[in-house]
Amino acid sequence: MRLTLSQIEMIRNNAQLVFGKIVRVTLFGSRVDDQAKGGDVDLMLEVPNIVDEPALLSARVAARVSRAMNGRKVDVILKAPNLKSQPIHEIATRDGVIL
Repeated sequence: MRLTLSQIEMIRNNAQLVFGKIVRVTLFGSRVDDQAKGGDVDLMLEVPNIVDEPALLSARVAARVSRAMNGRKVDVILKAPNLKSQPIHEIATRDGVIL
């Protein structure tokens, strides 16, 4: 996994600031591959409760993490009971690493 321990902690902290302690954060995509170079940060945030304004809250986490990583592109997908499951959620669950 191509994140430092401090980056992992920062990502978790920012997700918890927006969604609370109940959020589970999964890193997936190229950052999971130690042999890859560059790439954005792909995160799946999972919460057990209904989420109002999911796009706004996901964008808020992405912006906070991006700023902390000097403008690195960050993509956030959200998994919640009131949101439709997409194939990307299955990929993130299968191939991702829980932070």
